[in-house]
Formats: sequence, structure tokens, C-alpha cells
Amino acid sequence: MKIREKSQLMSGTEIDRSLVRLAHEIVERNNGAAGLALIGIRRRGALLAQRLAAKIGGIEGTEPPFAALDITFYRDDLSKASPQPQVKRVPLPFAIEDSLVILVDDVLYTGRTVRAALDALVDYGRPRRVELCVLIDRGHRELPIQANYVGRTVQTSSNEVIEVRLHEVDREERVVVSETDG
Repeated sequence: MKIREKSQLMSGTEIDRSLVRLAHEIVERNNGAAGLALIGIRRRGALLAQRLAAKIGGIEGTEPPFAALDITFYRDDLSKASPQPQVKRVPLPFAIEDSLVILVDDVLYTGRTVRAALDALVDYGRPRRVELCVLIDRGHRELPIQANYVGRTVQTSSNEVIEVRLHEVDREERVVVSETDG
């Protein structure tokens, strides 16, 4: 399968502006940052959660805690090569009991990643509420999952791929649409 870059959706500046807006929305809807915890779906969601926590801290004067969540063993498409995978849970650096958890990811597509993250999250405790924040919502849901906070909604076709590229991982900062030939 061949993938070619089609267009740029967001520059690094536009990503940052979206994160500032999302931070303000989160603070406004929750009357501040008290009781908030941000948990990012590992890899890019975790980086975005860290950035959001810093932006909320800049607004409120106190930064909410954030952590990365590894959902590898909770995915429904886990390879069948290992029939009984051993789940090695890494403890979160804070308790989520009775917290408002903002689950953060880069792209919302079918909803399966979020479903896996919710399964993983409940193994750590019972939050008061869980809300979803995504940088890009590209539609095509397979599960009834909807984001509470969205940086940008983009209509895509099934042969398109949205790639969020962040400096910490990709050495560049932008969001692109790529197209597959199959």
C-alpha cells in the first residue's frame, strides 16, 4: 500500500492555537481546573495532554496533573500471536477516583482506540466523569463515541489518513492528510 501526502491541514502555529482554545473551553466548562486530570493516549495523545495541562496551568495558575495511558493490551485488534498477553500496568502518578478525567488523543476516527482507553482507564479506578478531547475528529465512527472538545472537524474519505506530526516524535509540527492507493 502506497501513501502519499495530499495536503496540510494545520501548521504548528495552528496546532498551538487550537490547544489554547481547547484549554480555555475545558476551563470554562468546568469552572476552573480544580479536580481535573488529563490522561493522554500514548503516544501523541500523551504529548497533547502534557501541552494542554501546561496551557491550563497558564490560564488558572495551577497545572492539572497529566499522565500517559498505554492501551496496547486493551485493543480489540491485538494480534492473536500471543493468545493470553500479560498486561503490565504502569501506575498513574495520581489517583483518578472522583476526578474529572479529560482523555486526550490526536485523531478520533472509528472510536475503537477510545473504547480501549476507557477499558484501560477503569482498571485504575472510577473517575467522577470522563470527557474526550481530540485535536482532529475525522468522522467514520464504528462505535457511538463523541468528543466533548474538538480542535478541528475534518471530513475524510476512507482512503485518506490524518497524520498529526509533533516535534517530540516526528521532528516536525503539523497535521497532514495523506491518501492511500488501496
